Amino acid sequence: MKLKVVIRKDSLDGGYIASCPAIPGCHTQGETLTEVRRNIREAINLCLEVLNDKVSVKKPTERIIEVAV
Repeated sequence: MKLKVVIRKDSLDGGYIASCPAIPGCHTQGETLTEVRRNIREAINLCLEVLNDKVSVKKPTERIIEVAV
């Protein structure tokens, strides 16, 4: 899976700030570009894991079916 990531220079503390616009609240920071890239990959994986857990908890009245189109 490929997601767009925005990386910008942190004007206050130095280093870099990264966010993934496709996943609200998915942000991180790092001192170097290498570190911020590693951190955003980890943040994306953690955010997706949390979102997956939330989606997995369904109400008993809901059903998931497949529909061919």
